[in-house]
Amino acid sequence: MREFKDLKIAVAGTGYVGLSIATLLSQHHHVTAVDIIPEKVELINNKKSPIQDEYIEKYLAEKELDLTATLDAKEAYSDADFVVIAAPTNVYPRVYLKTQKRPKKC
Repeated sequence: MREFKDLKIAVAGTGYVGLSIATLLSQHHHVTAVDIIPEKVELINNKKSPIQDEYIEKYLAEKELDLTATLDAKEAYSDADFVVIAAPTNVYPRVYLKTQKRPKKC
């Protein structure tokens, strides 16, 4: 693996979670954000946020970030030291998580 400062990170998904992670990590590492929507990729590469978020908009406009967006997942993941998967939580609308408390067993 590369030195910590030289890590290459790929982030799958540029929604609120993925773009937040990509933006923060790109302050210190090379980050490639992957999405399937060409308009989002273009906006990010032009230092504009595809989502409404005050901090992401400010960081993209004002900070020096090592952030690139792409549609090419294979290329982004093949050279990455780490891949962060930021998938939407509503992918399966019929699946519900059981959140009830379970009794403790000793």
